[in-house]
Amino acid sequence: MSFRYQYEKMSIARRALMLPHPNGEVESIVVAFGECGHALHHLDRSDIDDEVANQALEVIDRVMNVDGLEDTDHLGLNYVKAESLSDAEKSAFSDAVDNLTSYFDRESQREVRR
Repeated sequence: MSFRYQYEKMSIARRALMLPHPNGEVESIVVAFGECGHALHHLDRSDIDDEVANQALEVIDRVMNVDGLEDTDHLGLNYVKAESLSDAEKSAFSDAVDNLTSYFDRESQREVRR
């Protein structure tokens, strides 16, 4: 399977999480959530046979989960979730995005060499 699209989207997410955050940290996390969502939407996860990548997927799913949240200010559930993250969750999410981006990059490069 080609992971080029996933790599491109995850790269945007990774860049969004890097300093500085011109529109604020929460906005950067919201952008990263959106890009991760695009990258993972049609992904057949059974094609991923890497333990670190699968762990990263689990972290991203957990951190991005908006079940039970309410958007009383009409900012968007991703915004509400991003505002509620602890420093530990932000760190875990950032690490997971970095790890998954690197995995997709390696796999994309492997495909090019074939």
